[in-house]
Amino acid sequence: MEQFLSQNSEIILKLTLAVGLGLLVGVERFLVHRGEGAGMKTHALVSLGSAVFVLISEAVVQKYANFPGFNPIMIPSQIIVGVGFLGAGSIMVYGSQLKGLTTAGGLWVMAGVGMAVGFGFYSLAVITTFLILLILILINMLERPIKKITEERNQPKSSS
Repeated sequence: MEQFLSQNSEIILKLTLAVGLGLLVGVERFLVHRGEGAGMKTHALVSLGSAVFVLISEAVVQKYANFPGFNPIMIPSQIIVGVGFLGAGSIMVYGSQLKGLTTAGGLWVMAGVGMAVGFGFYSLAVITTFLILLILILINMLERPIKKITEERNQPKSSS
């Protein structure tokens, strides 16, 4: 077991960091939406999956480096397409309101975080996660008073 851990320490670090960063963003989404929509598990899985596909891509490059016509960027580029499809499934229309765009955007950018971790760009992944949380938390705090003012203006005035 010790030999396995030492031989795979970089992989374990990358996958664990991808999960941890995905969980951080997922916690915020879970708290804001009270468990509705994509939360901790979904964000962690998207980030982990992206890291796994990047690690596979790197391993394939090493194995088939001299193979003519091989393009190692194909796997990461398809992550973007696949997560875009997943994000599209989280967008719903309720009457005249569109819901789930932030969730879709969050899943998409978490795929980028997972890819960054998979390629070993740890600083990029951590800084991006920090910025994601800053956007989600800070903008949510700024939107609340604006929504309240807008709702007050749109309420029908009662006639006496």
